[in-house]
Amino acid sequence: MKSFLLAFASAIYGTLSGFDRVRFRGTQRHLVYPDGLDQLLWREKVLLKDFAAYATRTTERIRREIESHAAKRGVEIEYVRTASQSKEELAARLAEKAGRREGIVAILSAVEPCRTFVVRKNQAKGRLELQTRTGKCLHYYHYFRDPVLGPGHVRMQTWFPFNVFVCVNGREMLANRLTREGIAFRQRDNCFSWIEDVAKAQEFLHEQVSMSWNAELTRMLDASHPAWRSWPGLDRWEYYWSAEQTEWATDVMFRSGKELSRLMPGWIGHSLTTLGCVDVMRFLGHHVNKTGVINGHYRGEVGTDVVRRAEGTRVGFRVNHNSVKFYDKQGSVLRVETTVNDTYEFKSYRASERDPEGEKRLRVLKKGTSDLPRRTEISQCSNERVLESLASVSSPKTVAETVGKVSRRKVKEGRGVRALNVLGEDRPLLEAIGRGEHLLNGFRNRDVRTHLKSLSPGAVGHRLRVLRAHGVIKKVSGTHRYQVTAVGRELLVAVTKAEQFEANGENRETPP
Repeated sequence: MKSFLLAFASAIYGTLSGFDRVRFRGTQRHLVYPDGLDQLLWREKVLLKDFAAYATRTTERIRREIESHAAKRGVEIEYVRTASQSKEELAARLAEKAGRREGIVAILSAVEPCRTFVVRKNQAKGRLELQTRTGKCLHYYHYFRDPVLGPGHVRMQTWFPFNVFVCVNGREMLANRLTREGIAFRQRDNCFSWIEDVAKAQEFLHEQVSMSWNAELTRMLDASHPAWRSWPGLDRWEYYWSAEQTEWATDVMFRSGKELSRLMPGWIGHSLTTLGCVDVMRFLGHHVNKTGVINGHYRGEVGTDVVRRAEGTRVGFRVNHNSVKFYDKQGSVLRVETTVNDTYEFKSYRASERDPEGEKRLRVLKKGTSDLPRRTEISQCSNERVLESLASVSSPKTVAETVGKVSRRKVKEGRGVRALNVLGEDRPLLEAIGRGEHLLNGFRNRDVRTHLKSLSPGAVGHRLRVLRAHGVIKKVSGTHRYQVTAVGRELLVAVTKAEQFEANGENRETPP
């Protein structure tokens, strides 16, 4: 991210990196599998043929207890009939109407899809057994405003296995903390356009990563459903908390919305015309061959998309169920945000869960809160890779000024060096070194030859020496690798702009 900040040092007020929206999931691990639930039924002396009646009685008991606690609080439960209804907006209206500003401010209920159990006959074994199925059941949403976790909600599934979901927002948590500390800020939606002490705010965001999430989430569950520990199957176990989805955002706060508006079109064009599948995979931490080619055995989905809304334009990069995107937010903030849904694509250096004191090695990243710090490291690296790529299109100079410098013959160490013809014979070479993987990781002579197959190693080497003489590239000491310089990045942006102008000119000359 350093090159991005250096490129726009005069235009940037500050940066913030931390949680945006996080959805936690609480599970009773002994109930999420048929064998575990079967053991509970054996303990409760319930036959499989009576499971449906037993589950119905349990659900009715839970509903009565939740409604009873709501009545004691003086909170009326609102039933949501349509999926298109925004629950957040409805809860906010109910809380405002009732004048509730802290604690449980609203309670909603809705019938929604869930993962649950049914009893079916196993034809091969000739007996009844529990099977997992997708069904629907009643869910309760307890919306809260907490001094530590800020605004959020607890969603309880009222049918076996009684999964719980807790949603919080790291930016809202930060706003609460800044208010308590007496630090002034300007917030629009869940975004900060100005903070009196940016360094202190970043420190607060880092503290969120290592906070006692298990204790805080259990505390909110206790506040929403005080009787949950007495429900069948839950009376002797704690919930296991995992981060089902995390959004880790890096906000770059510009001093002026006009400057950000000027730069966004170039970044969008760079994403659509320069970045390919290899770049997207690198952004999200996937291994790519040294030749810059995706392994032929890879069967995942990689994509880039652009969505234009009234409030701004969003460019998203996706690999399977994980993604990273950037967009302009609230006029003067550039947000880069990594969303992780599937942790199995990443690694964590840790001991086995079955042997916490055993040998540590690279293992699959867990969704549990214990691996949350590692998850945030991966997300921050993803955000920084995107910003580094965007830095390659940062150029406050005009096209003529940038191209003019290299379009003149010069003398280097007493020897004449020809001018560059950036829109002619040198254009393919500049396109080759300007590829996303080369901007991020550098390149060698043979890397360039994979794109310029008609040139010999000697011819490519001569052209690279010309680029070095003009300061477009530099050699990495002790290696055969080259890196595009800041001057080179400006030149690549100028060439891209010139190509766009050229294409637009051709389009205007073409009759409709």
